[in-house]
Amino acid sequence: MSPFEIAVVVAYGLVLLVLSVYGSHRYFMAYLYYRHKYNVPVPQARFEAMPRVTVQLPVFNEMYVVERLIGSVCALDYPRELLEIQVLDDSTDETTGIARRCVESWRAKGLDIHYIHRSNRQGFKAGALENGLALARGEFVAVFDADFVPTPDFLKRTVHFFTDDRVGMVQVRWEHLNRGYSSLTQVQSILLDGHFVIEHTARNRSGRFFNFNGTAGIWRRATIGSAGGWQHDTLTEDLDLSYRAQLKGWKFVFLPEVVAPAEIPVQMSAFKSQQHRWAKGSIQTAMKLLPRIFRSDLHRDVKKEAFFHLTANVAYLLMIPLAVLMPITVVVRVSHGWIEVLLLDLPFFAAATMSVCVFYVASQREIRATPWQRIKYLPFLMALGIGMSVNQARAVIEALLGHQTGFTRTPKLGVKVGETASARRRYRVAVSFQPVLELTLAAYFTLAVIWVADRGVWYSLPFLVLFQAGFAYVGLMSAVEGLRDAWGRLAPAAPPVVDAE
Repeated sequence: MSPFEIAVVVAYGLVLLVLSVYGSHRYFMAYLYYRHKYNVPVPQARFEAMPRVTVQLPVFNEMYVVERLIGSVCALDYPRELLEIQVLDDSTDETTGIARRCVESWRAKGLDIHYIHRSNRQGFKAGALENGLALARGEFVAVFDADFVPTPDFLKRTVHFFTDDRVGMVQVRWEHLNRGYSSLTQVQSILLDGHFVIEHTARNRSGRFFNFNGTAGIWRRATIGSAGGWQHDTLTEDLDLSYRAQLKGWKFVFLPEVVAPAEIPVQMSAFKSQQHRWAKGSIQTAMKLLPRIFRSDLHRDVKKEAFFHLTANVAYLLMIPLAVLMPITVVVRVSHGWIEVLLLDLPFFAAATMSVCVFYVASQREIRATPWQRIKYLPFLMALGIGMSVNQARAVIEALLGHQTGFTRTPKLGVKVGETASARRRYRVAVSFQPVLELTLAAYFTLAVIWVADRGVWYSLPFLVLFQAGFAYVGLMSAVEGLRDAWGRLAPAAPPVVDAE
């Protein structure tokens, strides 16, 4: 082998090894889950006199869903004299009028609800929450994003955990209003189920750190203050505050049996925007807090899990060199007659990719889903994860380089199964160069698939097809939506549609 060929094979092996370590961590999460799943948290006691609660609703340009949100929160089953609701509206469009009228309507019905509008968006969501907190009167503070529809019993099922003075935050599991809208929403639902059902439960019940997810949770107000308050130097203010609070010694509680329904992005561009923000924010938080975590006197198991949790998106950065090197290494080894050596990749791929199947099958079993209805999406889930690697790698690089960007909201359209998202094109995500790169990688893998199939190297074909399909799907969907939005900017805009629910 030439020096170049040796360098390619070695680099490929090292990348695959690191990815297999991150992939194997999913097996460890599943192990922790099954070991601790029966350590169900229960309230230490129950409040004899219910405490005052403030519910904060941070909103920015949510004309399609803001009325649904406010209506569901106003229907919470909690003593009216102890419930305060803040609509924290930073909007710059028709949302302001819709939200203001809705708040005035509910105030006329006797609810303690306030409309708080900022025009500068300083600190984005974190700034809005901090601004509202200065005006809040509640001892406890619940937060719901615009796409959520909390059930009426949310507060009564969570607030009693705060009878334990050590408890600083209670998070509930997300459920999905539009899971069945499309294959994309089905896969997103499975991804979120894995995060909440397996990861959150495993971390929380095994004594490791887990995080508030920015919504569908309730905080002890004193916890927020003691941890340094809402800060906006990362794009994941929720993750940042969660780790700072737990470093201060506060105890968190996760309740998977309590659900808060929410809307999932129905467009690829919106999904990519959301995932980019989460990935970038997690790396920013890792850079900010990991040194502090490692210097602390926390148990090494807590430190180790914090590292894997906060740096998990580095795996996406490694997926790009893996994608480039994989076809080249196949050609090199086949050219030297080392076809059987390709079998050595299987254990690494099993750790890096098959763990995905085990992890998400387990999550669907735990929520008692009909197996085939959900499991049939697993190949698509794996392909989508690969196809998203360009988007996520860019997020990681931006975080590592200190490139600052604003908080980009995820558009919520309020569409239901059978409705088209394009009819509500009031909110669009900016078009980028990414689809070109994704489609280029899809073409690259198409050539690799043809080459491998022609030579009968069947061992590598499934993995190459998975990469080909992932990049093609994400790239094509992004390109189609970008072209549709570009055409929409030229066409007359349709009048806004507002649900009154």
